[in-house]
Amino acid sequence: MATQGTSWSATATDPELACPISPVVDIVFSRWTTPILWSLHTFGRLRFVELERRIPGITPKVLTQRLRQLERDGMVVRTYYPEVPPRVEYEISELGRSLAPLFAHLAEWAGTNLDHVEQARRSYDDAGKYL
Repeated sequence: MATQGTSWSATATDPELACPISPVVDIVFSRWTTPILWSLHTFGRLRFVELERRIPGITPKVLTQRLRQLERDGMVVRTYYPEVPPRVEYEISELGRSLAPLFAHLAEWAGTNLDHVEQARRSYDDAGKYL
């Protein structure tokens, strides 16, 4: 199986290419990133407070940091409206929307497999192998 001219066996032996999806995981699956992208994809353009309400447990400071990083990465578009009072809205970019099939596949996997994971954890813990 090759990805853009790089085979899996080549990536395993080249430390520079040890895991070709690591940069994607770092961008997309950082803490709070997935719920932010999911919310913007599902509900469309949102103001900061609306987004904060849709993500239980996130602090304003962390939401601000994650939104800035997502904007920098090109996943989110921030629109400032110079009115009184000023208004800022966030929406998922085309680049961010391109992750929708990945998220859909992960949601399908979760629906199919999370019960199996939980069962494996219980079996492991019941056997006294827990960390």
